[in-house]
Amino acid sequence: MEDDDVSVPDSPSSESGTLSPGSIEKQRASLQSYLNALPYECESPEEMEAKLEHIVGRICVCAETKNWLVLTTWDGMLQCWLLMRYPMSKAIRAKLTRLYYELCLVPGIEPRVMRSWADMLSRLICNKPDSRRKLEAADLQLPWQPLWRVLQKELWPKKRMHDSSRNVVNILLFVAEQCRRYFPASEIPEMLSTFLPRLTKDTVLTMVPVLTSFFPPSHSHIYMPVVFRLWEASNSSVIDDRFIELCGELTEEHVSGPHSEHGTEGAAEWKTVGIWTEAEWTFLMGKTLGSMNVPVGATRGASTTAGHADSMADKQSLRIKKLINRSSAFAKLIVYSLSLDGPVRDSGSDGGAPSSEGFVAGSRALDSLDKLITSVESFFHPSNYGIWSLNLTHFVQRLMAEFSKRWKEEQQPYCKTPVTRRLTPEIRRNFITILRTPVLLSMFSKDPFTISYSQAAIRSMALLEPALVMPEILERAYSGLEVVNETHRTTSVMTMLSAVALPLVNERIYLGGQKHVVPLLELCIPGIDLNDPVKTICATMFITSVVQHIKIADVSMHQVGVELSSDAPAEDVMDVDPANSQQLPSGVDAPGMPTLSRDEERALARESTAAWADWVTSLFRRVLALFENLPEEGGKKGTTGGKMEEAVLKAIKGALDTVCLHLSDQLFDLVLKLVFEYASTNAKSNAVRAFGQLVACLARARPEKTIDRFLPFCIAQIQEELRHGASSIRTTSTHEAVPSDTTLHWNMSILRGCFGYGGTTVLKYKDQLLGLMALLVEKTKSERGYTGTGRLINRVLHTAATIYTLNSRYVNPDEWDSPEFNRNLTTQWGKMYDADDVEVVWHVPNREEIEFVIEVLDKIASPALDKVEALLETVGSWDSVARNDFCRYLHAARSVWGGLPTFLRQSAKNVVNPCMNLDVEVPELLVTALDVKAGFVLTDPNDPQYQRAMAHRARFGHIAHKAANVLRQENEGEDHIDAVIGVSRAIDVYLLEYAITRSNFESLTKAYRQARDANRIWPKQKENSRIVFLKRAQVYNAGRLYMHALYRRRDALDDQLLEDLIGMSLSQYTRVRRHAQAILHNACGYYVRSTRFTLPHLFRALEKNNDPDRMKGALYVLWNKGTAAYALADINFNGQYLASLLSCQHEEKPSVQKLVGNVAQDALVYLNEESCHTDAFTEPVPGVLRALGELKQEFPPAIVDQSILQQAIAKSSARVFLKNQRYMETVNSILELAERPATHWRYVQFAIRFLYGLLRRDSAPPPALAAFFVKQSISPHTTIRVTAQKAVVKVCAHIKIRTFSKTSDQLWLDEWENPLKVDIAVSDPSDFLRLHAQPGYPAGQEGDLRVDKIETGFLAWTQMVKGYRAVPVGQSPFSWSEASRPILQAMSEVMSQENFFTLLALLWGQESMKNSTTPELRAENVTFMKSIAKMFEDDKLQSILDTIDPLLVDGDRYKQRSGAEMLAGLSRGSKHWPKQHADHLWSWVASRLDRIYTQMKPDTVSFWENLISEQLVERDPRRTAPLVKWILSLPLEFHGDSAFAMSKSLSIFNILVDCLDVRFLPLADQYIDLFLNNANTGYAEIRSQIAQNIYAIISAQWRPVYRTAQEFVSACAVVHDPLHIREARYIGRISQIVNQLPAWKEERLPPPRVSQSQYDKVGLTILQWVWDFAHGPQAPLIFPYVVVLLPEIIRMSELNDSSELQTYSSAVLYVLSAVTPPPEFVEVIADNFITAIKSSTSWRIRVNALPTLIVFFYRNLLSMSSDIVSRLMNVLLECLSDENIEVREMASKMLSGVVRCSQRQSIIPLKDRFVNTLRRTKLPNRGDPAYQDTLRHLHSAILGICALIESFPYSVEPWMPPLTEVLANHATDPLPISKTIRKCASEFKKTHQDTWHKDQLAFNEDQLQSLSTMLVGTSYYA
Repeated sequence: MEDDDVSVPDSPSSESGTLSPGSIEKQRASLQSYLNALPYECESPEEMEAKLEHIVGRICVCAETKNWLVLTTWDGMLQCWLLMRYPMSKAIRAKLTRLYYELCLVPGIEPRVMRSWADMLSRLICNKPDSRRKLEAADLQLPWQPLWRVLQKELWPKKRMHDSSRNVVNILLFVAEQCRRYFPASEIPEMLSTFLPRLTKDTVLTMVPVLTSFFPPSHSHIYMPVVFRLWEASNSSVIDDRFIELCGELTEEHVSGPHSEHGTEGAAEWKTVGIWTEAEWTFLMGKTLGSMNVPVGATRGASTTAGHADSMADKQSLRIKKLINRSSAFAKLIVYSLSLDGPVRDSGSDGGAPSSEGFVAGSRALDSLDKLITSVESFFHPSNYGIWSLNLTHFVQRLMAEFSKRWKEEQQPYCKTPVTRRLTPEIRRNFITILRTPVLLSMFSKDPFTISYSQAAIRSMALLEPALVMPEILERAYSGLEVVNETHRTTSVMTMLSAVALPLVNERIYLGGQKHVVPLLELCIPGIDLNDPVKTICATMFITSVVQHIKIADVSMHQVGVELSSDAPAEDVMDVDPANSQQLPSGVDAPGMPTLSRDEERALARESTAAWADWVTSLFRRVLALFENLPEEGGKKGTTGGKMEEAVLKAIKGALDTVCLHLSDQLFDLVLKLVFEYASTNAKSNAVRAFGQLVACLARARPEKTIDRFLPFCIAQIQEELRHGASSIRTTSTHEAVPSDTTLHWNMSILRGCFGYGGTTVLKYKDQLLGLMALLVEKTKSERGYTGTGRLINRVLHTAATIYTLNSRYVNPDEWDSPEFNRNLTTQWGKMYDADDVEVVWHVPNREEIEFVIEVLDKIASPALDKVEALLETVGSWDSVARNDFCRYLHAARSVWGGLPTFLRQSAKNVVNPCMNLDVEVPELLVTALDVKAGFVLTDPNDPQYQRAMAHRARFGHIAHKAANVLRQENEGEDHIDAVIGVSRAIDVYLLEYAITRSNFESLTKAYRQARDANRIWPKQKENSRIVFLKRAQVYNAGRLYMHALYRRRDALDDQLLEDLIGMSLSQYTRVRRHAQAILHNACGYYVRSTRFTLPHLFRALEKNNDPDRMKGALYVLWNKGTAAYALADINFNGQYLASLLSCQHEEKPSVQKLVGNVAQDALVYLNEESCHTDAFTEPVPGVLRALGELKQEFPPAIVDQSILQQAIAKSSARVFLKNQRYMETVNSILELAERPATHWRYVQFAIRFLYGLLRRDSAPPPALAAFFVKQSISPHTTIRVTAQKAVVKVCAHIKIRTFSKTSDQLWLDEWENPLKVDIAVSDPSDFLRLHAQPGYPAGQEGDLRVDKIETGFLAWTQMVKGYRAVPVGQSPFSWSEASRPILQAMSEVMSQENFFTLLALLWGQESMKNSTTPELRAENVTFMKSIAKMFEDDKLQSILDTIDPLLVDGDRYKQRSGAEMLAGLSRGSKHWPKQHADHLWSWVASRLDRIYTQMKPDTVSFWENLISEQLVERDPRRTAPLVKWILSLPLEFHGDSAFAMSKSLSIFNILVDCLDVRFLPLADQYIDLFLNNANTGYAEIRSQIAQNIYAIISAQWRPVYRTAQEFVSACAVVHDPLHIREARYIGRISQIVNQLPAWKEERLPPPRVSQSQYDKVGLTILQWVWDFAHGPQAPLIFPYVVVLLPEIIRMSELNDSSELQTYSSAVLYVLSAVTPPPEFVEVIADNFITAIKSSTSWRIRVNALPTLIVFFYRNLLSMSSDIVSRLMNVLLECLSDENIEVREMASKMLSGVVRCSQRQSIIPLKDRFVNTLRRTKLPNRGDPAYQDTLRHLHSAILGICALIESFPYSVEPWMPPLTEVLANHATDPLPISKTIRKCASEFKKTHQDTWHKDQLAFNEDQLQSLSTMLVGTSYYA
């Protein structure tokens, strides 16, 4: 549980502003407000500090003795300590953080241990987004290099060692993100110099997350230019995510500029918009718009190609995962950039045209938001629902949340933002006005998530600007609740009203809502309806959310008399913005909602309360009616109906609970009378539980009155019923209730409802209750009867003996009844409190109540146990009566103890069996519970009451144990199942019903958090409703109790009971087993070392001659995650766990075997190479020790108990020795089992998987194990073979790294060095490239160095590049370590059997079952072969080659593949062979290349391509010279006869280009020429190959490299294009082609042969190339070429005789909009479109280019200059009168979009222009030659007017109504005019439907008439 979550963030006493946040005094004040709320004395901070000292002392001992696993248990204790919320000084916190940081960096530690440390680190820093940070950068500095060193191994794991399920990389990046604030800002240049040279095109997706995780938030001006430059050059959603998040965080971080904690030099300076320049802001807004994912134009698909580009990246970088919330980041970016930073735009409110100068509310960021929302506004409408809806509403919800947060923060005294940069009321009003329409639209959306987001947004708006949104909401609320037939509107409205309940009831927030409360509640009552569960739940939700803030009392005039003077204190008056007050004449803002004065509003609100009495009675009557229609109770758990009915009942109970609490006395009496009358005259079997809950609601509010009313009646009824034999049919399992028992159950249920609260009332009826309980225990014999009795006893005891809060009303008890409060009741609705003003009233049991409990123990529990004991004597002869008695009496005793979890505080126990392994464990290091004061009733062991109660409890435990024992010996079968389960439940109560259970604690916490957040405007809000503070006190009390539930010790009785549970868990009856297992797992979570206690019993149950059911029981317990994790980490049990699973072969039953398989599979997760090393850790850890030394300085010197430390040091070497000894024993025993001839193959499979998991890099395996792996690698079972091969690979890799590692760090961090390795200094990059980066070298000039990977030199070069010395002729360069030689010898012997490789090839050559059409090369086989080649070099060469030779030309493609796999591995593994052997191998290969090439067929080509790429990738071409030469000599044909033959050579060439990358550059130009010259090939697949090759070469050429990283960084800040993405090397060649295209177009062949034309062939190649490029990661590089190609591509889109060309060209045009172009190309591209449309003679081009232009316009909306926009408008106006009707309609659609998004100021001139055209133009007769032209002219004006109307879909502008009359005159004109008008009218009707009640007021009668004329045209008969 998060340490900071149980909080209303900080206590209010610190608000004076004198204390610095985070200081010890402030923390103490905060703690005090928690302690004051508890009814008992708590520890002083000093006492708790001593406890902290104890914990830290133990942590120090563990860390010093490297006992990591025990250290993690003390982490848990530290978490418990933090949960108590005591202050911790900054110095201690910082040093603890440093310690955990160092711990996370210890090499070779198991990932799950590392994860728990990373988690602890984040708890200490408390870096959660909305909580106050506990440490600032000044308090703590951490070094980043050690983390980077550890991280590198995880970012680029060694191929052979890589485990795909490993997640350490994300843990370490999480640590970096948590700590980046504490990395010194002075290190940023050093970070850049380290990271940038490592960033290449291949590693960019890995390095960008590293950059964003490491950069500290201060001094961002150093790295932000780099971020923007990298960003604009990439096309990737991963990079977008990371950089967007970074920008959002920085904007918030630096909102106060130089006044922030970063000081003047560390802060980002203010630029044009917030901390961004104009260009950066435009870029960011473009990204925002692109991320909204709204479909534009004809495409409904994804709006970017970035996701596709990421999927092409290497799988390695995609392992780095992080959930990034883009909406949240964008919201931060926009909200924290708002400020008054420009001239205010005139909005045209005084009737003039809106101006285009200036910005909305004078804020540039707000202006951008306005444009952004306007352009996507229509997608919020429910009719436009799609995948984007969730995105959009989430974005708006985050905007509102961030805005509220910033608004409130700036009102705090500690806000550092200077006043001139803060939000203004004007900004606030405009911000909400912009977002209001979209939110009100999406409120009725189609899925619950979208709706909930829009409601969250509405709630924030209503709290900030109620006057703007509340009238709108109320308007919709009445219409939504009054219509019956649109249920989804009704439910949406109710949930929305719940969201705004606070402004509705609280006049301080919104004056004018109070009078609506009662009418709205009245409208909600019909919503309570069993036939519509969802509506019922929504209605109850609204009732709850309103009633929790008010007192339901009638204060109208006839009740209270007149009180006219206003008593509101002056500061309550609403703040009306001074700027706004004179502009708002009354009643203008919202028609139908006149603005009244405060007194009038109050009078109306008071009058409305007269209706309360009616409302309350009708509510209760409605609920009772619903109860009558419930389905019958039944089923296993005695539920009512299904899940929905249960949910409805729960919701109703919640609502009634709140209602009853807040009723005034008179109304409560009214309800009580109503309910009592119903109870005394009815007994409904279907509503027994529900009615009991209803009574409970009354009892919780006024326990005394309720009990007085019901108790005498119910007791009499129950006695009467029992006298007549109710519940006398004996049963022990659940069953349908007997109808004649209904009255009994009904009254018992009511009685249960009466108790639970109001402790002292129990005493008043003490004797009656005791008598009743005794009677019920005796007489209720049916299962339903006696369990009901048990629940009643439980409730009564809970009432008397527990500490709980009373009176959860919304005001303090003394105010509730004060006349002052009641006189102005409605003004006090919605009252909020600060933590210190809340009076928390607790019920604490007094002496009498304790006596009463002990009396119950004496008179009820004790006699029941006597009966149970007597029955146990006669178990053998039980009949059904005895069984029934046993179950009943045991149940009664159990119920007594079930109601007393906090009655006794257990004292220190006498631990008989500590389960300690004293040779290696120190008893003092075993965790102990955190002993804090908690709400226990009896705590003093010397108190006689305590002793009496304790004796009772012990007796209960002993009898439960005895019963379990006796019943286990009596195997009388099924009849006893109920009795056994009864016993297991009793044990459950004895062991676990103590203090509070984890699940109860978690649900309390969750409920508290929900209640707290529901009333908050922003996360740090201090005040909240009283009930929230009560919940907070309950949670804090529960947290203290929870400390007692955890880490409990076991005494002898506990052990016996655990043994009983184990026995039951192995029972032959499934029901018993399942039940007992659940209890056992639970108990193991609370009792220390209980798992270790249970394991031996379980292993015994798996031995031979056990019943299969017992085995199943044991296997299920072992399968439990907690048990498995514990057992496999334990020194002794690790091996036993695995061995006992492998010894289960003797049991034939399939279900057991399946279970063994599952358990074995899940155990593999815990076997990783670090797990053994973690426990047997011997290496030095200087970093951890340094941190420990610093930490100890903060505490007194005695913090570390020296005697314990000495003991621990003494035992640590024993522990290491034992761990390693056990490890070898385990490996040998599993191996022995696996090698037995009798072992079944499935068990061999389990064994080999275990052995594979147990391989360690730090110790050599026994040679027999290696030999076993090699033998199994030719096993006929695929699963065994695959694991064996992986194991052989791992064994070989481990030998290599053990030989090469000089230190343990090198071993664990993959830093070992090959003796051949040479670091080549890159002093002059061009020299380096000349020497090491050529595609080939003349013979004899190769030099003696080989560079396999050039992983740098993209932005800058690293100082050194890793190379290897070439191995000369002679001996092998390596000698493997001594310890490894016997292993290699053993492996070699197995492989020397003559048929080893033939067998292997035979197995690999089997046809695979997965019928894949084309077989691919299997990486695991290649790696296996490679490892053998690396280890044994040329030892087995000849026999392998002889095996391969015939396979290479075998007709069976699967055999061919097996040959290819062997060859690929062999040649790949020959990297460091002595020259003579390597040459021999390569000459063998080279002589067969031609043969291989000729017989590559379409179904085998893919694995031969894999083979070639496997040889070339990351290899110096000097190592594979024969292959490179052979590929370069392949003839590249383009116009041959066989397409396959040509594409074969081209695709092999493509592989070469890809693999050589930078080394291919010397050849690039000649090949580009070759490809472009042959672009006119006739084959589609060859065209695609050409496009691929050109793309690959241009990508390889893009290397904007700088001398140093620093040079690149400074270039980013000053140079326009530091990454050279705007340079196009081959632009000349492309221009040549473009110039030839028009000539070729003329020469096109006629239709059937059109696709053979030069124009079509070249065109398609070019389009294919652009398409490929736009979908790749380097997409922005294509734009310089596109600009040249665009006019031609647009022309291609009109050729409808070549469908291929047309499809491709349109697709390419759309795709251009899906990539963000560099800003200067935006204008050029738009210009090209406009020119094409203007100059084109063909209407087809206009129809095709218009939609693509508009998509482009939308996507780059924010970077269009006004000049381009006005040219665009002119084009659209021209197209409106185009000859072709399609063009005209298209232009009209576009015009409305453009006007809406950006051209509002041109509306009035446009309107005048169209209207004048209509006035001037008269339509002549049809025969007239000018008829067509005139009609077109008219139609263009009509289309223009319609476009204007459609540009405001959700509002009615003042210029609209007069236009209806203009259009109505033409409604009967000939087609197409009449059709256009009708379409426009119906669209208008659709979009204004929601707001029509308001919108119609803007029209006069004639205009409304005209509107209907437009809709229907004129009637035929008229």
